[in-house]
Amino acid sequence: MKKAILVRVIAILAAALLISSVISYYFVAHELLVNNRNSMTKMIRIVDYGLDYSKNLEEQLQQMYDKALGKEVRITIIREDGEVVADTEILSGTEIGFENHLGRKEIKMALETGNGYATRYSDTLHKDMLYVASMSGEEGYIIRLAIPYHGVHGYLQEILPIMLLATLIAFAISIFVTYRFANSVTRPLKEISDELKKVNRNELDFEFKQYKYDELNVISQSSMKLSEEVREHIDRLEFQKKIKQEFFSNASHELKTPITSVKGYAELIDQGFVKDQETRLDFMKRIIKETDNMTNLINDILMISQLETNEAEVTYSMVRMPVLLEEIFESVEPIAKDYQVSLHKECEQVTIEASTKQLRELLVNLITNGIKYNRPGGNVWVHICEKNEQLMIEIKDDGTGIAPKDKERIFERFFRVDKGRSKKMGGTGLGLSIVKHIIEFYKGSIEVESELGKGSVFKISIPMKRDAEQLSKNVGYEN
Repeated sequence: MKKAILVRVIAILAAALLISSVISYYFVAHELLVNNRNSMTKMIRIVDYGLDYSKNLEEQLQQMYDKALGKEVRITIIREDGEVVADTEILSGTEIGFENHLGRKEIKMALETGNGYATRYSDTLHKDMLYVASMSGEEGYIIRLAIPYHGVHGYLQEILPIMLLATLIAFAISIFVTYRFANSVTRPLKEISDELKKVNRNELDFEFKQYKYDELNVISQSSMKLSEEVREHIDRLEFQKKIKQEFFSNASHELKTPITSVKGYAELIDQGFVKDQETRLDFMKRIIKETDNMTNLINDILMISQLETNEAEVTYSMVRMPVLLEEIFESVEPIAKDYQVSLHKECEQVTIEASTKQLRELLVNLITNGIKYNRPGGNVWVHICEKNEQLMIEIKDDGTGIAPKDKERIFERFFRVDKGRSKKMGGTGLGLSIVKHIIEFYKGSIEVESELGKGSVFKISIPMKRDAEQLSKNVGYEN
């Protein structure tokens, strides 16, 4: 990469320097031409100042030509009608006469603007010349100065060495700066690349420096964020794997016990060990009870599986919470009497679009837990209302409560605070896990407050309106 950067940048620099050199050359050459014209104009002013037009002009030009002017400098004095009065070329013996100069470009410009110039081939001197003419201070005369002119390229010899030196210095400095710049870019990229190679070694603890280029810091920060997300994803996968292993293990264990009981009772009946009708009927009731327990367990397992995989067939309806709560209280009243627990309800006239089955499952599980994990003479309070576009459900009891160490685990599958008591009461250990999954399905939340010996409070919040994801999963409505 460094080599590619250097090659491309050097090519760009070379092209830029070449273009700038050409432009600079023509600009400098033009400036030199302008400066020459200005210098020649000033020289004309000096010549004009030194001439005495009342005396012999040829003799005066002779003196100037011999003492001050170079051999390549030509001075011509011309009247306004174009007649040549004196010329250094005549004095030097090169020419004995001239044609009228009124048609020359520089003379026309001088007559019009006071100053004029032109470049052309001189038939007299047989070379290209630069002519500059200016009106004399003496009325009726024009003074013209001429020097050899080799075109814009003629100045190349003067400026080429300086331009070459400047270009070489600029090129050398540019290569050095480019090399430093390439290093400043490629070194961090190599460091970032080396860190990212840790992924091949299953190492996600990246360490990046703070670089002076924000774009490189974005790469390093994005890589850090990606590594954290990958690590979290791996941790989640490991956790889910562990949960699934525990789930299958617990499910197998929970099913094994009733199956063993059913098999034992059936074998005793089948082998004729049960003689009296009363014992036979008792065994049959136990078989039916264990079968019901297995059925409930399997149903709970299927419900959790459907909720986790978003495959639950949800039928929505406008659920009137007072009506639903009244039905639930009627169904759990016999259990409350058995446990000597009083039920209390307070429900506003709230209607929510949801699944009646899911809301019933949620409330029944929490109310039943409040009854079963209570004491004789205890109470369960249910309060339902709408607040800030949220369905608020609060279920409170004054029962046994939950220990702080168990509080974070109560929503785990098959977790029981009191395993012996839970099994005796016929629980599957999946009730609160189902509650949590139903609440998550509706994008809601649940909070638990509990104190041993004083009871527990479950606070649930469910949005009254379904979001786009829930709307897309709508499979039907109840009438």
